[in-house]
This record gives sequence, C-alpha cells and structure tokens, in this order.
Amino acid sequence: MAQPASLIGDGGDPRLHEKERDIADAVEARGGIRPQHRPIHDTSVSFEEYNYYAQLARAEEDTYVDHDQERGWISLIFPSKSDSGVQVSTEQKDPAANNSTATANVSDDEWTNASRALRTATRGAIFYLITTDILGPFGLPYAFGSMGWGPGVALFTVFAALAIYSGYLLWVCFMGLDSFQFPIRHFGDLGFRLYGPWMRYLCNILQSIQLILNVGLIVISNGEALSEVSKYKLCFIVCCLIWAIVGFIVGQIRTLQKFGWIANAAVWINLICMFISMGGAAHSPPNYQAIGSSAGISINGGALVTPNAEGVYPPVTTSGGLPNTGGFASSISGAMNAVFSYGGAMVFPEFMAEMKRPKDFLTGMWAAQAFIYFWYMFYGLFMYGYQGQYVVNPSYLGVGGYAIQTAGNVFAMVSAVIAAALYGNIGVKVLYNSIFVEFLRFPPLTTKRGKISWVAIIPIYWAVAFVIAAAIPNFSGLTSVVASFCILHFTYTFPPFLATAFWIKKFAMQEGEGFQPETGETIRKDSGFKRFVRGLFFPGWATNKYFYMSIFNIFYCLGALALAGLGAYSSIETLKAAYASSVTTSFTCKSPVG
Repeated sequence: MAQPASLIGDGGDPRLHEKERDIADAVEARGGIRPQHRPIHDTSVSFEEYNYYAQLARAEEDTYVDHDQERGWISLIFPSKSDSGVQVSTEQKDPAANNSTATANVSDDEWTNASRALRTATRGAIFYLITTDILGPFGLPYAFGSMGWGPGVALFTVFAALAIYSGYLLWVCFMGLDSFQFPIRHFGDLGFRLYGPWMRYLCNILQSIQLILNVGLIVISNGEALSEVSKYKLCFIVCCLIWAIVGFIVGQIRTLQKFGWIANAAVWINLICMFISMGGAAHSPPNYQAIGSSAGISINGGALVTPNAEGVYPPVTTSGGLPNTGGFASSISGAMNAVFSYGGAMVFPEFMAEMKRPKDFLTGMWAAQAFIYFWYMFYGLFMYGYQGQYVVNPSYLGVGGYAIQTAGNVFAMVSAVIAAALYGNIGVKVLYNSIFVEFLRFPPLTTKRGKISWVAIIPIYWAVAFVIAAAIPNFSGLTSVVASFCILHFTYTFPPFLATAFWIKKFAMQEGEGFQPETGETIRKDSGFKRFVRGLFFPGWATNKYFYMSIFNIFYCLGALALAGLGAYSSIETLKAAYASSVTTSFTCKSPVG
C-alpha cells in the first residue's frame, strides 16, 4: 500500500508502515484488539507489547532525515525554523485521547500518523526548553549564602551529575516504552507502564502540584520585581495580579515547537539579566531594604544583617563551611534552592513525546545540563562573593541602586513570563488529559472543541496560581517546599525507581518469551518473584553492568527519599519562622522586599 507522500519525503521507510499494518491485520484476524481500540491506559497491555512497538518506532525514526545532524552543534544554539518534523496528510486525531467512540473508526494509518504528526520538536528546541528555567540561576546565590562556599559547590556539583544520570534513565525508559501505537504523553505514563495505575496517579498529582506552584512562584518573583521597579508605590497584590493577567494571554500557546524560539529568546534574556545583576553587585552595595528576605536573616540570629545604633550595616561576609544557622533547617532549605536548578526532569517525558527523533534528546539534555552547571555555578559564586549574607531569592532583587535593579528586573520579568507560560502549558496538558479527558470526557486538545476548552481553562489555572502566590509570598520558603515535595522526586527519586523496574522486566525475558505480533499474545514461561530475581540478579553475561546500575539505583532512590524528608521538614520550619516573625503576610500591599 502506498504511503502518504509527506512521510516518504521526510525519509520514513514505507516498509516499516506496511509491517505495522500486516501485524495489525493479523491481530484482528485472530480476534485480537488493535492498539487504537484499546483504552489509552489499558492494564491488559503487557510490558513486552509496549517494548515491541517501541522498537518498531525507533527503527522508523532512524530512517528520518536529520537536518539538525547536518548542521552539527550549531543547531543547538540556532535551531532550524523550517524543520517542523514529520508531516502527514491525514486529519490529526490525538492518540492520547481516551475516547472509544472517537477511535472506533480510526484506521491504523490514521492512528499512527496522528502520533507522528504530534512529534515536531528538535534537539535545538529541547536545549532551550530545558534551560528556560528562570528560577534556577537566581536562587543559587541564596543557596550558597545558606550553605557556604565548600558545601554549596560540592552539593551543586553532585546534584548536576545525578540530574544528568536521571535524565539518561528517563530517556532509556521512554525509548523502550513509547511508540506510535502506544504514545507516552506525560511522566505518569512511564509510571503506569512499569508499576501500574497507582504510580501514574502519584506522578500526575505531584506533577500538577509542582507546575502550578512553579507558576505561582514566578507570579511572586515578578510581583516583587514590579513592586521594586515602582519603588513600592504599587500595591504588591496588584503587582502579582498584573502578571497573572499577562499569563492569561501568553498561556494560549499550545505546542512545544512554538515555544522553541520563544525559549531561545528567554535563555539569552536570562544571561543578560545575570550579567546586569553581577555588574550591579560588583559596583553597588546590597539592597538593605530586602534584608528580611536575605540568607543572613537566619545566620547567627540575624546579627550579620542587623545595623548598629548609627544605622550602619555589617560588612559583607562569606563562609567557607556551613554558616551558623542555629540548626540544619536553613542549610537544608538552601540545598533545596540548589535542587531547584535541576527541576526540569519532571517534563522530560513531555519534551521527548513531542520530539521528531527522541533519540536526539540526550544531546540536547547533555548540552543544557552543562550550560546550567557552568553558568549557574559562575553566577551563584559571583553574587555570593560580592553580596555574602545579603543575597536574596531571587538574587536580582538584592542589588542596590535603582537603575541596576530596574534593568535587571525588566529582563527577568520578560524571561519569567516565558518560563511561566511553558510551565502552565505542560501543567494544563497534564490536568486536561488526565482529568478532563479521561474522567469528564472532554474533547482532545487537537479538536476545535478542545481548543476552546483550552482557552477557557488557562485563566482558571493562572487564577489559582495567583491565589497561591498571594497567600505565600515568602519566595525562598515556597521554593524549598516545591523542591522537597515535588522537584526532588521527579529528578532524583522517580528516574532510578522507574529504570530499575524497566531493566528487571526487560532482562527477565527468556528465549521464546515476549510479544507475538502474529497472535497479539504475550508469552511468559513463569511469573512472580522468579522473574524479579532473574531480571535483577541475572540480566545476562553481556549486560552485567545493568545489575550494578540497578543496585546503585536502589540506594540512589532511598537516598533521594531521605533528602526529600529532610527538605520537607526544613522548608516547613522556614515558612513557620517567616510567618512567626511577620517577615511575610498573605494578601498584603506591603512588598516582601520593600
């Protein structure tokens, strides 16, 4: 059967599509169920079936013409605008829509082509999407202020190495489970296919909480920046409301490919803001009006930021080791701010789901993590060196001198809006697909009715984020809460937890076992604990490294859980102390940094 011309022109191998149809015809002829006729989260689909179709998808993707590869590393810095991915002539029906009526008459070509059509992002777009993290660089000086030079550098380096490893683990699971027949759309889909519905619900709940809190954090930071620009003449709650209204507008962008070039601009704006604030910190005194939000407020009982009888503030001081914070809560809270720099792992599956070639994700991710480590570390150490105990979170609010503050704040606000739009985009998709489509039978986002629903839901989403921002305007405290309860799990707990299950299931398969495409059946010779032991301890002589990696993953996961517990305790204590000392109040006109 002939293939759509656009697919052939893109380099796809028609024989792969014919193989897909032959398999589907054979399955149906023997009474089996085609992939598009199954519920989107069907517990009867085996790991072996997911893995079989994933291998078909990877083989097809290898035949695509890679325009980025032809341009080399330059494509990461200047992603192509013309390469929009695999184009198809059929109407796009969202494969992630759990609507049996809508998919009952969908052919195999329509189903798989719809999945192909949704994959348009390139590795260059992924590089910028990962680095569009407004909260990471500007929270790191505060982390160094809470931990000191040595512990700060050591922890940030360890977090970076483990974040890169976690990104690799998520990529391994995605490559082995995602296919055009059974596409992965969200982080929770990985958990579902490896552990079952409970893991999917846990991931979706935590991811939804983290994304809306991220949007709320950006509303807070932009509200604080705008209040500083207005010289605190504009009510703080109004400053936050303004940015929530802006979010109503920018949140209407629906696809990640369209975010690629916007994210490109956001990264360079971030760098400009970093250079401006570094220049201001080197030539201006700290913003003493913001000492209530500084790292020094929790060091030596606040003695390092308290002026003397003549109104003279103590000089800038730094610490080689852990500062005396009267307990470990503040230091752990600072570590959670460092964790925030690597909070992008929760959306890595979403990024891969919209990539034309998910194989290229590793290149974009490695480049992005290297970029984050170098520039964030340089910026954090520079700001801490010049501002010491006076650093605040976000750091550009702690620079003295109105002109420098205004320049940095304006650039930061623009970049933050882009980041918030990205977080809101994915957050709404998670909520919409996992709740509105699955339980309330809303139409898929690719339909006209779905697009109308998107327009209506965006203002509601941003309104909730605004309420959160107004209720908890203690930026550093809320950052620590998000990092410990959500970010740390998605970056450091879930990836090893998922990868270990993936390798156990994969290496538990023996000769003669696996998915049989001719019959649509999965053959297993045993089950239960025996398969677990074989998959973990006896992966095979050629794959012994996976045994050691799985053992490491188990300890890695347990260590992340322990750190999350400490972080949760410290962040709650930080917020309690902030409210007890009246450093912050809810729904107030007084700016937290004024």
